[in-house]
Amino acid sequence: MTSKKSRTERRFRGVIMPTGSHPDIRRVKRQGDYPSIHGNKLWKSSCLIIDYLNRHRPEHVESVIDVGCGWGASGIWCAKKLGAEVTSMDADPAVFPFLNVAAHLNNVTTTPLVSRFEKLTTRQLRQYDMLIAADICFWDELVDPVYKMVNRAVKAGVKHILIADPERPTFHEMAARCASKHCAELVEWETRSPIKARGAIMIIENA
Repeated sequence: MTSKKSRTERRFRGVIMPTGSHPDIRRVKRQGDYPSIHGNKLWKSSCLIIDYLNRHRPEHVESVIDVGCGWGASGIWCAKKLGAEVTSMDADPAVFPFLNVAAHLNNVTTTPLVSRFEKLTTRQLRQYDMLIAADICFWDELVDPVYKMVNRAVKAGVKHILIADPERPTFHEMAARCASKHCAELVEWETRSPIKARGAIMIIENA
C-alpha cells in the first residue's frame, strides 16, 4: 500500500522533494502563487545533477549558484550535503514560495535571487565556487543567453560548472559551443531508483 507521505514527498540521494499534492505546496497554490516560466514542478534533470555530485563530490565548494532553480532541488542538496552557501536564482519570483517549502523540509535555507541569465554579471559570479543548472536551455532563444552566461562564469573563475538536460537539440547546440570555446565535457547520465531520469550533463572544470 502506498503511504500518504510517499504521495506527497519524494526522496532522492538524501534530499526530500515535495510533490504537487504536499499540503504546504497546496497551501502556497491557494495563496495565488503560481510560477509562469515552467517552474511549476520538479524537473528530473535536477536528479542528474544531484546523482552526479553525489558520486563525484567536489572539494572545497563553499558557495553555489543554482541558476533557473525552480523548486530548487539541486541547490537544496548542495546546502544539505555539501554544507554550501547556496544562492537560488530564477527569473520568476513566484517559484520561491515553493522552493521555501522544499528547503524547510530539508532544514536548510538558500538565498533567493530574481534575475535572468543575461543579467547575471561576471562580478556577481566571482563569489561562487560552483554553478549548477537543470533544464534551462529549452527554447531556441535561450541558447545564446545561456552560452554567454557560461562564458562569464568561466571568466569569473567559477571552478565547477554543471548544466543538465534531457538532451534537447537546443541544449546540444549550447554545449557544442561551450565545448569549442571552453573544452566542456558532455557526460551521459542516468538514474534508475528511486527516480528515473536520463540525459546529459555539460561539465566545465575551470581549474
